[in-house]
Amino acid sequence: MNKLFLRPGTLCSSILLTILTLIVSSAVRAHNVTPGDAGYIQEIWGVHIIPFMYLGAKHMVTGYDHILFLFGVIFFLYRFRDIAIYVSLFAIGHSITMLVGVWYGWGVNAYIVDAIIGFSVIYKALDNLGVLTKWLGYQPNTKAATLIFGLIHGTGLATKILEYQISEDGLLPNLLAFNVGVEIGQILALCVILIGMGYLRRSDNFPKYAVGANIVMILLGIALMVQHIFGYLHSHTTH
Repeated sequence: MNKLFLRPGTLCSSILLTILTLIVSSAVRAHNVTPGDAGYIQEIWGVHIIPFMYLGAKHMVTGYDHILFLFGVIFFLYRFRDIAIYVSLFAIGHSITMLVGVWYGWGVNAYIVDAIIGFSVIYKALDNLGVLTKWLGYQPNTKAATLIFGLIHGTGLATKILEYQISEDGLLPNLLAFNVGVEIGQILALCVILIGMGYLRRSDNFPKYAVGANIVMILLGIALMVQHIFGYLHSHTTH
């Protein structure tokens, strides 16, 4: 996998792009379920396969933390086999902790999980830029990191779902349907990312774009971490 080091000349344009991205995505919050969807989840019981598949897909395509990490994971992957392996590792990790967490009621503080998810975006961008290898003196295992961060992303989702106290009647089929929807949403997001990456990779300026895009990822990851750390601190000072 190719690596690129930071080039200072791209920093100003990257910061501007980050600001614009934050404005566009300000209405979206990591792992949040919209009030309408939350009310629906709380009020129904029994098996509802299609609605839960829809909710899972909707969560994935609107969860910019997932998409940012997925974007970073496949950024320098060119072969379909490699893309399939890494995306599958992320999906396996995501699915395990989401299903097990909700089924057994294992919740973690949402602010802490989401702050770690922000760190996962930073980590992957630094890995893409070759910074981790330079700092550590060796290349961290990218497959293991993808699986581990997939587990964390799934924990964040499980934590949010638990807040809405889904009925135990039909819980397992509904959770499985939700997870299938998440994977469908992931495939849709992946298709859009790959189409965009295809255009970028044909450009002679791709190395410059690559550095700028990963700097943007770092800044967005920092924004996510700061947001949720302050949220955690505020939630404890108000109790």
